[in-house]
Amino acid sequence: MRAAVFHEHGAVDVIQVVDDLPVPEPKAGEVRVQMKAAALNRLDLWVRAGWKGLNLELPHVIGSDGAGVVDAVGDGVTNVAPGDRVAINPTLIDENCLNLRGSESECLDIQIIGEHAQGVAAEYVVLPARNLHKMPDHVPFNEAAAAGLVFVTAWHSMITMGKLQPGESVLVIGAGGGVNSASIQIAKLIGCKVYVVGSNAEKCALAASLGADVTIDRSQEESWSKAVGKLTNRAGVDVVIDNVGQATLMDSMKAVKRGGRILIVGNTSGYNAQIDTRYLFAKHISLIGSSMGSTAEYARVMGFVFEGKLKPVIGKVFPLSEARAAEAYLEAGDGFGKVVLEI
Repeated sequence: MRAAVFHEHGAVDVIQVVDDLPVPEPKAGEVRVQMKAAALNRLDLWVRAGWKGLNLELPHVIGSDGAGVVDAVGDGVTNVAPGDRVAINPTLIDENCLNLRGSESECLDIQIIGEHAQGVAAEYVVLPARNLHKMPDHVPFNEAAAAGLVFVTAWHSMITMGKLQPGESVLVIGAGGGVNSASIQIAKLIGCKVYVVGSNAEKCALAASLGADVTIDRSQEESWSKAVGKLTNRAGVDVVIDNVGQATLMDSMKAVKRGGRILIVGNTSGYNAQIDTRYLFAKHISLIGSSMGSTAEYARVMGFVFEGKLKPVIGKVFPLSEARAAEAYLEAGDGFGKVVLEI
């Protein structure tokens, strides 16, 4: 079986496409999926590089997001059948905890496909049946794969944790990333006014095409937080979505209004952010972090994707055989939208 893997942590050249992995067999409660598409996330770059405490079974198959066709089912599986087209929910919930607690919200030790477990950039994968979501015939596999992680992450952060309301103003820091492009669309779907800070005019234009009401080209602005102040009559915005972290969090605190919220699901510029805590208490700012989302949230947001109300942005498509080039393209950071592997 072909798959994109690495045998050791390191730079992009550790990525290999092998053809000698065994085809996995589904156990009770599991499903084997013949994969058609897998999408990459920045998470794949961090997993490849590795960190202290990350202990993976090697070789490790990359990829958290995917879609395909059910090939075989294990005992007790009733929600899908061979031949069904399915999208993959990348959040893994411990079944023992779920059986004990009865609620996903009580099981905080979640795992992510492609991070804590083998990924989906392979010809066949075996997954828990609860992680598979039937998809309509009109939805391309590439789109379903590209939507998963970023849309459920953005939905959980903005709607469940951030309590986003119609009529509020939202500032998205960065235009090109998958979670940010999802956040722009979700905010517009809810009925918010959306501001976006982009790194250049091209990315600002693409953000506008997704529905952004106001774009700020930071290559032309000395201070984007001051620009937000001018645009809002010094009031600031209700919500800031800051997944950049170390390089931007202080400016986000300046750009948010008194009593506003800053939502964080990532830190692409680094985790060791330093802030002036006077802003935190003087402006009554709430810093809200979250990660991934529940099965119900995944089904909810993917329903909007399937209806065409939300649309994943695909920046570039590579064949599985070019998985190394796909990771290199993602790591360069010049693209807009998701990187997809066709299998």
